[in-house]
Amino acid sequence: MSFPQVVVGTGPLTPEEVVAVARHGAGVRLGDDALAAIDRSRGVIEGLAAAPTPSYGVSTGFGALATRHIPASQRRDLQRSLVRSHAAGTGPEVEREVTRALMLLRLSTLATGRTGVRRGTAALLAAMLDAGITPVVHEFGSLGCSGDLAPLSHCALALIGEGDVRDAAGQLRPAADALAAAGLAPVELAEKEGLALINGTDGMLGMLVLAIADLRMLLATADVAAAMSVEAQLGTDRVFAADLQALRPHPGQGASAANLRRLLADSPVVASHRGPDCNRVQDAYSLRCSPQVHGAARDTVDHAALVASRELASAIDNPVVLVDPDDPDGGRVESNGNFHGAPVAYVLDFLAIAAADVAGISERRTDRFLDRARNHGLPPFLAHDPGVDSGLMIAQYTQAALVSELKRIAVPASVDSIPSSAMQEDHVSMGWSAARKLRRAVDALARVVAIEAMTGARALDLRVAELGVAPAPGTGAAVVALRAADVAGPGPDRHLAPEIEAAVGLVASSGLLTAVQQEIGELA
Repeated sequence: MSFPQVVVGTGPLTPEEVVAVARHGAGVRLGDDALAAIDRSRGVIEGLAAAPTPSYGVSTGFGALATRHIPASQRRDLQRSLVRSHAAGTGPEVEREVTRALMLLRLSTLATGRTGVRRGTAALLAAMLDAGITPVVHEFGSLGCSGDLAPLSHCALALIGEGDVRDAAGQLRPAADALAAAGLAPVELAEKEGLALINGTDGMLGMLVLAIADLRMLLATADVAAAMSVEAQLGTDRVFAADLQALRPHPGQGASAANLRRLLADSPVVASHRGPDCNRVQDAYSLRCSPQVHGAARDTVDHAALVASRELASAIDNPVVLVDPDDPDGGRVESNGNFHGAPVAYVLDFLAIAAADVAGISERRTDRFLDRARNHGLPPFLAHDPGVDSGLMIAQYTQAALVSELKRIAVPASVDSIPSSAMQEDHVSMGWSAARKLRRAVDALARVVAIEAMTGARALDLRVAELGVAPAPGTGAAVVALRAADVAGPGPDRHLAPEIEAAVGLVASSGLLTAVQQEIGELA
C-alpha cells in the first residue's frame, strides 16, 4: 500500500497522517507556511541571542543549571552538549513506527513557528523521515517530563551526525554514513535548537495515536468474536435489540450492540432455538453484557482520541516563541509547563485498563466453550476424542496467561511520579512508560481475541454439524477466513501454537475484520 507525501504545515497533523508516516512509510516535506513561520520565530531568537540580558534556553544553561549565563562563543557547544548528554536511553530498541511517529510530531511542532529553530534544521528532520532514516531509540530513559527528553535526544543526535540509525532497508549504520548515503549533511545546532528538538510529548503522543488506530480495529474484531461465541453457545440475540440498548444511551454500547445484531442477522443457528419454547433470556454476563463492556472501551477510545486531537494541535516546547500578530517583527520567549505529559499519560493508562477488561470478558466467553457443563452439548474442550485429545484446553491457558499479564499492565504509570534534575523536575508524568505498556496491552488483546475467534470457529463447525444448518453470513465469513489462514477446524490434536499465531496474524492485520466486512458491510 502506498501513501502520498505528507505536507507538514503550521496546522495540526491528522491521526491518519501520523499512521501513514509512522507505520506505512509515507514521505514528508515542510509546507511553505511552515517555512515562513520558522523564519519568523528564528528572527526572535537571534534578537534575544544578541541581547545582553540572559534568556532561558537561548543564552543560559538548562533545568537546574538555568541560572548560568552562557557566552556567545560557547552556545553551539551548549546545544551539542545538551543533545549528547540527554541521549542517555538504554534497553531494547523501540519499534521503527514509534520513532518515526515521534520524529514527525516533533517536526510538526517545529513547523508551528513556536520553537525558534532554523529552516535548515527542520528541513533535515523532514528529509530524514522522507529518506527512511530512523535513529535508534531505546526503551528506557523518558520520564515524560520535560516531555520525552531521552528518546527525542537520540533523534536529535542523528541530526548532528552522531549515534546510530537504521536506513530505509533496516540496516544499522552510523548516522553520518546514512546521512551521506542519502545526500544529506548533518547540522551544527545554533542557539535554542537543541532544546527545541528534545522538549516535547511526541513519543507518548505517537504511541497513543497508533494505539487508538489499533484499538478501534480490535474492538470491532472483538464484536466479531463475541458474535461467534453467542451463536455457537446457543445464546439469544434478543438482548442486543436497539430499543433495549437505547435505555442506556452510551454511544459505544449502542455501536457494539448494532454490530452484534448485524453479525448474527439471518443466522439459522440462532433461529433454530428462537421459537416460543426458547428460555435463553438470561445468558451469562460474558455473552449478554458484551456490548456494555466493548462499548465502554469504545467510549474510552473516543475520549483518548479527543485528547490526542488536542495534543496534535499543540506546540510543545520550553521556552516557546510568542509572536505578536500586530508586530510581525517583534516577539518574546516565555518559559511554560506545556511539556508535562499528564493529559496524554492519563488516557494511555485508561486505554490499558479498557484493553484488559475487553480481554477479560473475551477469555470468559472462550472458557465457556470448553466446559461441558456450560457449553450446551459440545464436547469437552471441543476435543475430537475427549480423554485421548485435549482439544483447545491449553489455548485457554494461553489466553488466561495473557489476561493476567494485561491486568498487571493495567496498573497506572501516570501516578508513579519520581523526582529528577536536582528536584527542579519534581513531578513527572511517566507518559512514555504508560505508552510502552499500552503497546504490550494492545498486542496481548489481539492475541486474546484471536484465541476466542479460533475457538468460536471450531465450536461453530461442531454446532453446524450437529444442527445441520449454516452460521450467520457474518460469523460464517470469519470461519472461512480463519480456515484460509491455516487455522484448521475440528479434528484430532495437532501442534496448536502455529494455528494460534496464524489467528493472531489474521486479527492483528485486520484480515479477520476485513473478511467479515466484505460479506456484510462496514461495522461500527
